[in-house]
Amino acid sequence: MTTAYPLRDRTPGSSRISVVAHRGASEDAPEHTLAAYRRAIEDGADALECDVRLTADGHLVCVHDRRVNRTSNGRGAVSALELADLAALDFGSWKEDEDATWEAPDRQHEDPERTSVLTLERLLELVSDAGRRVELAIETKHPTRWAGQVEERLVALLERFGHTRASDGGPPPVRVMSFSARSLHRVRAAAPDIPGVYLMQFLTPRHRDGRLPPGVGIAGPGVRILRAHPDYVSKAHRAGHQVHVWTVNDEADVELCERLGVDAIITNRPKQVRAQLGLD
Repeated sequence: MTTAYPLRDRTPGSSRISVVAHRGASEDAPEHTLAAYRRAIEDGADALECDVRLTADGHLVCVHDRRVNRTSNGRGAVSALELADLAALDFGSWKEDEDATWEAPDRQHEDPERTSVLTLERLLELVSDAGRRVELAIETKHPTRWAGQVEERLVALLERFGHTRASDGGPPPVRVMSFSARSLHRVRAAAPDIPGVYLMQFLTPRHRDGRLPPGVGIAGPGVRILRAHPDYVSKAHRAGHQVHVWTVNDEADVELCERLGVDAIITNRPKQVRAQLGLD
């Protein structure tokens, strides 16, 4: 039997909303870079969200897209590249260029924390050194050529950091999210104490009453689901599940989430959302 633990000091529908930094403080720094996560911790985020993919030589890296084309100056699929290949790329200047309002000089590799590929191991080290409890919400990306190897490597890495077992009456400071129920099942089979979040882009008939895949205790609807089905939150809570909503950046959506009583808001703007919720 597996147990779906709530977040520490939280119950479904309680008033204290957890603010989760989506790919770090990604409005202010390049997504999935050490700088974005360091900024999110400084901004008071309760948790950090990241996507993980497996490189050709078996390293878990924080990259959202299947290919590196959008967020780096390289090309190709993450799964076909080795870590050394990714380490040679610039993962940050695209953001600087996007935000610039003037013709800026070449800043490539000026600040490694803003431009270097980030491994999950390095992110776990950052969280360990935060000086306070900072949770980590890790999304496994599917489909992938490596299938179950992603979950296998993930659980092994989390075990090294002591994050696979419950302690002090609460869950580990990590949870695994996925649109793939099979991925969550693999993690649950290997590490039953790690909470699972079932991500949903659309609300299918089988889940409209708040039910989730077996053993999963947290619903992860996109904010568009809440706009169209605001009663979903109460249904999920009645089923005993938490509700973590992504990606909530607009003030009106933050207000909607607060009014509906969601448990966590996943946002690119953790500082601003915390201020709107009166958490500063």
